[in-house]
Amino acid sequence: MDYNNYERVFKNKFNAQPILVRSPGRINIIGEHTDYNGGFVMPAAVDKEMVLAVAPNHTDVVRVFALDLDEEVSFSISKVSEVTVEWAKYIAGVMDQFQKMSLPVAGFDCVFGGNIPLGAGMSSSAALECGIGFAMSEMFDLKVPPMELALAGQRAENEFVGVNCGIMDQFANVFSKKDQVIKLDCRNLSYEYAPADLNGCELVLFDTQVKHALGSSEYNVRRSECEEGVALMAQHYPNVSLLRDCTMEMLEAVSGLMASSVRARCEYIITEIERVRQASKALSAGDVKYLGELMYATHKGLSTLYEVSCDELDLLVDLTQSMPGVLGARMMGGGFGGCTINLIDQDQTSDVINQVKNGYKNQFNKAPEVYKVKISQGTGKVK
Repeated sequence: MDYNNYERVFKNKFNAQPILVRSPGRINIIGEHTDYNGGFVMPAAVDKEMVLAVAPNHTDVVRVFALDLDEEVSFSISKVSEVTVEWAKYIAGVMDQFQKMSLPVAGFDCVFGGNIPLGAGMSSSAALECGIGFAMSEMFDLKVPPMELALAGQRAENEFVGVNCGIMDQFANVFSKKDQVIKLDCRNLSYEYAPADLNGCELVLFDTQVKHALGSSEYNVRRSECEEGVALMAQHYPNVSLLRDCTMEMLEAVSGLMASSVRARCEYIITEIERVRQASKALSAGDVKYLGELMYATHKGLSTLYEVSCDELDLLVDLTQSMPGVLGARMMGGGFGGCTINLIDQDQTSDVINQVKNGYKNQFNKAPEVYKVKISQGTGKVK
């Protein structure tokens, strides 16, 4: 990443010396849609990142230039609710949260861009939220604790942007460490790190390059369906407050009272939470074969029970199942497009990539984008 370019563009545009912040995208090895159900996730930041050049401008106006889009937005810090440009809402939303936290923020200038593929399920939104939050904390010497930074980013997305995301994306962005995977308990936000020793394998993302329009609306529908399932089970099991509290036995006992779609969503979440527990043990033991099997099982659940996959994602996973060297694959992110994450023997990665590209192109007349990723450090200051 050419950090100096962001500094140059900022100086030319705003005639000031900026600070530079890098804010990474993330992967999630396993644990999809479990965060807002109080379950476990296993995310990590990766070496695809957003870069923000920022400096106070001693006014009450925020001026932001999106370098990759060649678009500029300005807004008064007293009128953040009037921001209508979609990408700028993530910035205005964090400003809104900082104001609600009674933090002394002011106007600033910003140039940002990066190489996180948009719509690929690597959470460019959390990178922008947490990157701008960290930048404001640095600029105005606010000393916002990491947990508050992650939570402010989540609330911005929930309340300002209108996407009911869980905490995983922002948490991974802020807390990740190089070459470590986080096992995060989304109920109480306790966490532990585990070395990302993949035993001769590497992580490769295949990007469908599609994002079906159902995405964000269906995300909120899935969350509502999970809440409906919890409410029904709580009538019979008073200690239930989240799907994390439920077992398959409990679900079977009340499934006759549920719509079939709600039952399917609950089954997926309950079994996925258990898969994360098993995956954590497998990673600690260096058992990448079992880890891969769990990834395939997760994809099957996401496709057939949670119904957030699509033909393009399903094909990418199906193509790998008979390929030597692929230990596991699944869709990653909210669904309806984006990437699959694949655990591949590094000696066979090139062959697998070629075969997947050809198979996908034969079906959809275009090749998927391919991203090899390495696990990296969370959001921080470049200089």
